[in-house]
Amino acid sequence: MTDRTNGRVSPFDYYQRLQRLKAYVDLHYADNIGLDEAARIAHLEAKYFSAYFRQKTGLTFRDWLARERVDRAREMMECQDHTVTDIAYAVGFRDLRTFQRSFKRHTGVTPRAYKSAVRPS
Repeated sequence: MTDRTNGRVSPFDYYQRLQRLKAYVDLHYADNIGLDEAARIAHLEAKYFSAYFRQKTGLTFRDWLARERVDRAREMMECQDHTVTDIAYAVGFRDLRTFQRSFKRHTGVTPRAYKSAVRPS
């Protein structure tokens, strides 16, 4: 597997701890996944997990999880006809405003604009 943005091998392919975490998130992205749970899945102490994750990925766990959720939301928008609000909750965001900010930060456009572009009425 290569990184979606630059074609390089992903740290999630190289590090077994991150492979376990990615596999878990792929199945449970809509759940409330905190640092303690992520650390447990990666078999690391919670106090060390954040530093480990950032060192290996270049992202905080929270930013990476938001990006994963935004990617799922994009997939849903491309092939399903749900409201932006329904999609936000379905991918694990707890409030619409946080989803909108994360979506725009990761894609450069608002969720509504993206949905309109990929699924015109």
